[in-house]
Amino acid sequence: MLPLEPRLETWSRKPSARSGRPPLLFVHGGYTDGWCWTPHFLPWFAARGWPAHALSLRGHGRSGGVETLFATGLDDYAADVEHVAGTLGEPPVLIGHSMGAAIVERMLAMHPVRAAALLAPVPPTGLVPVAARLAVERPDYLAHMIRLDPTRLSADVLEALRPFYFSDRVDPAILEASAEHLAAESPRAILDLSLRLHWLKPERNGARLMVLGAEGDRISTPGDVRATARHHDVEAVILPGMAHMLMLEPGWESAARAIAAWLETIRS
Repeated sequence: MLPLEPRLETWSRKPSARSGRPPLLFVHGGYTDGWCWTPHFLPWFAARGWPAHALSLRGHGRSGGVETLFATGLDDYAADVEHVAGTLGEPPVLIGHSMGAAIVERMLAMHPVRAAALLAPVPPTGLVPVAARLAVERPDYLAHMIRLDPTRLSADVLEALRPFYFSDRVDPAILEASAEHLAAESPRAILDLSLRLHWLKPERNGARLMVLGAEGDRISTPGDVRATARHHDVEAVILPGMAHMLMLEPGWESAARAIAAWLETIRS
């Protein structure tokens, strides 16, 4: 593992009054940063009594670690999440999206976790079958992702990527902001995700778990989401009308409400 990265970008939205509800820590997926939680999820959950926090993993956003991103693995990302979680005063509920869900699963297998929600998770078979499916459906998508350079984004590249992350109904302003936060991803982390079955343990140390996906997700399909839910012996929640970046989709509030309803069942 790499040394601890102390320079981690974080966002926090706190309730106006103490509610006794546990803090939430949101973990973003690959090729983006923690900004994705800030337009909707952080203020929505804070307004309902949950202290809501998000981080940018090392090498993403304004966090340190760009110079060692090529060698950064999921264990290093998990250390980032654990470091930020330790600053929150009490153990948070972890909410991870896509690669972030895999990071949370890694933590579930290694440490006691209060509770966790896995959104649009990488399936138990890892990224290889996903990549094979995408290569058949849209070969240019994989080509763009393999040689992605966030500093040199053309309209053609963004148009090729959009259908895999957003529905046709997404706000153009959200698309523009998302492009500004598009980031390179660690090849070591991608390898870890490809070999997912080699390290994932189904045990979750007694943590309560939610698995949620979107009906229109072309990356983590409903079948992938259900496979993850079966792996953890829980029921999957599949929401209609949204794509992969469900926290930024027009129907984002239905995802937030589903998570909030689950959170109410685990209140201590």
